[in-house]
Amino acid sequence: MSKKSPGRKMSEKVAWVTLITIILLGVTAAAGSRQQETTSNQTGSLLELLGIEVSPESLDYLQNKTQFQLHTLLTEQRHPKTWNLSEKIKTDTAAGLHLLFSVDEDIVAKLDQLAASPTLIEQLATEIKKTILSGHKIYVYGCGATGRLAKQMESTFWRPFWSSLKTDKDLWPKIEKNLGPGISDKLIGEMTGGDRALISSLEGFEDLQLIGRLQLKDRGIEKGDLVIAVTEGGETSSVIGTILAALDDWRQTPSYSPTESRKKLYFVYNNPDDKLRPFERSRAVIDEPGITKINLTTGPMAITGSTRMQATTIETYALGVALQAAAYDLLRDFLSPKELQRAGFGQPYLIADNLKAFAPILNRIKRAVPAIAPWTELEARTYAGGHFSTYFAQKALITVFIDSTERSPTFRLYPLDTVDLPERRCWIQVWTPAGSGREAWLSFLGRPFRGLNEEFYRPAFEKEIDDPYLKKAALDSLKKAGQAQQDLYDFSFSEFNIKKRGPKSGDLGVTVGLTPEENYLLDSNSPFSRFGRLFLENKASLVMVNVTDLEEKKIARAQKNIENFYNLKALPPEQKLHQVWLSVDMANDPFELRQNMALKMVLNAHSTAVMAKLGRVIGNTMTNVSPSNLKLIGRATYLIQSHVNDCLKRPGWIKKYGRREPISYGEANAVLFDSIAYLKDKEDVAGQTAEVALSIIRILESLRQKRGITNDEALAIVQQQGLANYLAGIN
Repeated sequence: MSKKSPGRKMSEKVAWVTLITIILLGVTAAAGSRQQETTSNQTGSLLELLGIEVSPESLDYLQNKTQFQLHTLLTEQRHPKTWNLSEKIKTDTAAGLHLLFSVDEDIVAKLDQLAASPTLIEQLATEIKKTILSGHKIYVYGCGATGRLAKQMESTFWRPFWSSLKTDKDLWPKIEKNLGPGISDKLIGEMTGGDRALISSLEGFEDLQLIGRLQLKDRGIEKGDLVIAVTEGGETSSVIGTILAALDDWRQTPSYSPTESRKKLYFVYNNPDDKLRPFERSRAVIDEPGITKINLTTGPMAITGSTRMQATTIETYALGVALQAAAYDLLRDFLSPKELQRAGFGQPYLIADNLKAFAPILNRIKRAVPAIAPWTELEARTYAGGHFSTYFAQKALITVFIDSTERSPTFRLYPLDTVDLPERRCWIQVWTPAGSGREAWLSFLGRPFRGLNEEFYRPAFEKEIDDPYLKKAALDSLKKAGQAQQDLYDFSFSEFNIKKRGPKSGDLGVTVGLTPEENYLLDSNSPFSRFGRLFLENKASLVMVNVTDLEEKKIARAQKNIENFYNLKALPPEQKLHQVWLSVDMANDPFELRQNMALKMVLNAHSTAVMAKLGRVIGNTMTNVSPSNLKLIGRATYLIQSHVNDCLKRPGWIKKYGRREPISYGEANAVLFDSIAYLKDKEDVAGQTAEVALSIIRILESLRQKRGITNDEALAIVQQQGLANYLAGIN
């Protein structure tokens, strides 16, 4: 990124930033943030002190991208329960985990409200059934965390359920006769960027309504199909483009009626309508009578803006309940009660009751915190010591994989390693029983890998994207979204991976099982057992996470059997074998929704706690977020502004360095883009350094020393101290 704006002098750039900042400060004030207008001299003084000339990208963002500056949204606010998470978890891991799980109580409250009035979820379930019976498809679309939710709907819940029934020689002929042989293919889970986006985000895609429209067409979705568009915050452009494109298909009918389309078009989101209406794209959906809106607002996230947690959890659970209710209603039309029981439905599947069933899951998780905390501490020590982890799963593969990949953008980590990297770089990898990379993808998705065909998307990108920055980003990402991408990633438990990326002394292995996979740990021939022994034999530690329907007495017996089987007493002190058991029943839950949800919540809290212990969370803010799209650039800007201003107003700072007016949003954004440009080509040197941390330290240290420190100097401080220790020192 260039540091000079062609044809403009510094004073002109400063004037632009000042003007835009004053406008933006009005938005910030409306959100309840206390800001003061900054004069032109003030703005210029900070940027001049740092030696920064405002980049064209920063000017463009401030002037033209106000619709992506989302710090007013409820999901972007700090949750009062976790305000001091990073400090608490340093000394008491269990207490920190309890803080994180306490925010999930907001989900319980919202689901209780929904259970009291489940009309919309019941309508959705009914329409899913009608859609299947009419020969049409169900299309679930999301982006980022909700895109992975969409994949989960297809490949964790829908496909495995119907595939399991194919093995029943008595039931399947009836199912095939009534629902058709391709029932497992009737639900398509799609995310912005296709299957490749499961690995990491593709820059530029999320910010385009166009790609949502194109993917809808590419997947063959048409009028009559049921479309469920899911966005954590309610403002994701690609998801909005999807639902509006589906609406356009209905509107082309001469006799179109909104009453008809809203039965088939659903928009699921997690922010209050009044917070979303200032954004044109959100307002276009919220005020549209032809679309059914399902608002699942729970409040702020446990980690500010981390919508992979509570927002995606409630969306996954609510949609999972609707989907499972529809499956029950489809089957009960032609199966007897005994046959329904064989299919996994031992009693009628009632939506209200199952929405309320979330609370017991959370209670069981909280009881497991004493077992989760040592695992969190062990994994944090593993990374701090320069070692790596490998997670192993089969039935739980997608749930585990999602948490692993989401760590990267949330905490500015390297994404999953490609097969051509000579050495491991990503802290975490995921393996599953498979002989090759392609076999692993098939096991993962339940179908072949689907990439984006460049020939289909490129012409539209070139013709219809007016913004030059978005066009370049989207065209560059398109090259990374094709079919060939599947061969760059191999998460098979194969000889190739064991030889190239196998465990070393000090590493950590984690097996994750759902019922009945806890039994495989005691089977010498099972992949679970072979994985465990491989790690222990190579002087690595091992954690076994089991979500089971066993009762507590049987769990205690199983734990003892595992200790004996793996000869726990013979392990040296530096090696650990630790077990985490979570009892979640499977009664009347053939989709295994409850067990997967329990595992998701545990993994999300655990991985967040690990990163908090490593200093990648300050308070309850994700200061290591990767600014990879317009929304995250806005979040990163606001984090820089907030943390710097928090320091500037502290009595200790004022006493030592004097009083200074708060920095503006525009100043923070200019420094952020300068940091992005600086770190872009320094991956070998800077590693996983976050632009936010670099920017905060550079601003504060320059103000402390009353001279503009360079990015190189700021990077040295980041690498030597880290942001958390630096802020603790000056505060």
